[in-house]
Amino acid sequence: MQTASKRFSDFVVQYAIYLVLVVLVAVISIQDPSFLSIGSLRNILLSSSTKLIIALGSAFILVSGGVDLSAGRVVGLAAVVAGSMLQISDYARRFYPDLAPLPLFVPILIAVALGALVGLLNGLAVAKLRIPPFIATLGSMVIVYGLNLIYFDREPNNSQPIGGLRPDFTQLGSGDIAGIPVIVIIALSVAALVWFVFNKTVLGKNMYAIGGNREAAKVSGINVDGTLVKIYLIASALAGLAGVLEAARSGGAKSNYGEMYELDAIAACVVGGVSTTGGIGTAQGVIAGVLIFSVINYGLTFIGMDPNLQFIVKGLIIICAVAIDVRKYWAKT
Repeated sequence: MQTASKRFSDFVVQYAIYLVLVVLVAVISIQDPSFLSIGSLRNILLSSSTKLIIALGSAFILVSGGVDLSAGRVVGLAAVVAGSMLQISDYARRFYPDLAPLPLFVPILIAVALGALVGLLNGLAVAKLRIPPFIATLGSMVIVYGLNLIYFDREPNNSQPIGGLRPDFTQLGSGDIAGIPVIVIIALSVAALVWFVFNKTVLGKNMYAIGGNREAAKVSGINVDGTLVKIYLIASALAGLAGVLEAARSGGAKSNYGEMYELDAIAACVVGGVSTTGGIGTAQGVIAGVLIFSVINYGLTFIGMDPNLQFIVKGLIIICAVAIDVRKYWAKT
């Protein structure tokens, strides 16, 4: 029979990530009670939305035992492509001066499809050519950024920030439905879909099996190559969607959008309990990881902490959160 202290210790270890989030909110709220206002909550959710979508995509690949360094550049490419085709007709510096207004879904689908194409190529490189994921996605990261710069620099834009986006497009990033931001609704819908894939589909089960032991998964009859290609395709498509929403949220687009987003996504996944060696991770853990980073970024600035000191606090929180969280996996081995 377990003692009360042992039960408490097990509870802390099991729910470490969520406890860290609660403690963070409590500490910042003590410093400034207005942090608990609806406005602050809204700002945190808005800043978390696109990052959550990218992190959920990264979780697919991390659980399968890989890594994707191209996600941030896919975000930038998708933002530029969608923004370039969704400017108002009387904007003085249109990317496509003679382009007739397109249905909203067309540029969005094109941008997401481009992201999916990058993921398809990443998946083929990893699965068929046996290139290590780090190297394959590092190469595609550089290629995608180069292609984006070439596209962004074409006449008549000449590398100028893309502005004048259509209201029906920016509504995706700034509009509300029943008081809830549209972008938050989209992010939560993606999170629910990812949770379903992780827990209720053959693809999800295969993904965990591959991340746990690739050779054993192959012996058990799982199509490892096909599964990996699907996983990389989905992850990059989600990065493309995040890029579209980032352009809608900011009301513009530049070629450097999404820079370092892939590292933020990986860090959020790891803090949320996704193992870098594969086979372990949950959608709800990723959500908690993203929220922890958003609370850190917004909350420490909110209470006026020295920006230089914030880096130290963030690093300590990440190390402590992960150190506590991994203990529950040690107990299983």
